[in-house]
Amino acid sequence: MQQLRTPDGESRRPGSEGFFLPDFCAAPAVFFAVLLAELIVLLHVLALGPLASFSWQSLATGSVFVLWNTLLSIALLCRLRSRLAHLGALPATASCLAVVAVVVGLSSVIVYVSFPLLMAPQDTLLPWLLRNELVALVLAAITLRYAYLQQRVVLQQRSELQLRLDALQARIRPHFLFNTLNSIASLIAIQPERAEQAVEDVAELFRAALKEEGRDSTLDDECHLCALYLDLEALRLGERLQVQWQVDDALRSQRVPALLLQPLVENAVYHGIAQRPEGGTVRIAASAEGEQLCITVENPLALGPSVASGSGQRMALDNIRQRLDARFGSRGSLTADRHGDSFRARLCLPITTEVPA
Repeated sequence: MQQLRTPDGESRRPGSEGFFLPDFCAAPAVFFAVLLAELIVLLHVLALGPLASFSWQSLATGSVFVLWNTLLSIALLCRLRSRLAHLGALPATASCLAVVAVVVGLSSVIVYVSFPLLMAPQDTLLPWLLRNELVALVLAAITLRYAYLQQRVVLQQRSELQLRLDALQARIRPHFLFNTLNSIASLIAIQPERAEQAVEDVAELFRAALKEEGRDSTLDDECHLCALYLDLEALRLGERLQVQWQVDDALRSQRVPALLLQPLVENAVYHGIAQRPEGGTVRIAASAEGEQLCITVENPLALGPSVASGSGQRMALDNIRQRLDARFGSRGSLTADRHGDSFRARLCLPITTEVPA
């Protein structure tokens, strides 16, 4: 089976990337589950009465029952994880809760029937079963929710790391850096002021790509970085590169994740304009649609076979989708497809402040 590599080099099977359920086949996850179960039993016994009347027997019997259910549940989830990884978050959560409910229900019935001496005199089967089921499902739901939130944090951190690596690679990629330096060198003698400005633009792009503090920017700052990048590419492409901006001024102060727009513009130039002998126009538009800020980057399709069918463009788009999902969930989206003779990337995310009428 094909293996996927995460930014930290970890190998993952397809379909399990970003899956929130911990790997219960691994010792750390088993240890954490056992420790949590034992702490819950201890808390329950402590709540039964004064500390002076602490019941070691209750602790022992409760530990055996809870640990048996815990270990059996995580053993089943360990076996089922690869199948659950192909489901969505809600179906996977429901499946996990169903496994816990079945294990706890069967165990409760077996204990009630086979070990009646361990039961309190007032306990009957149905209340005993319902109580155990409710407690187990609540604890399992809390644990799964914690795992889901932790997975989203890890996914966002991983995506941000990959973003910085991709941005750095884009800045130092030979086709961009060397061509820009050659263009600057050719300008030094005839247009020294333009050459100096180009050097400052390159430095500002490097600074933005390597900046670690703060992961938010404004739409205006993002447009500024894109304009710097386009100006540098214009040194090489000349009149072949045309740009049209349609950005609502009322939206320029909107907060957006940093370096979200520039990769889309770079794809439009590298996979579209640069592949056409006659060049073309990159159209960048931003407008408010309801409670969402929608940004569109459109470029003419390359003529014939081109690098647009390679993996570089897909990797950039997938990275942006992961960042949007980690940050905004279903409220953020990125679609990219052909529209006639053009390729259009459409990015939507929630508006964070009120837009003036």
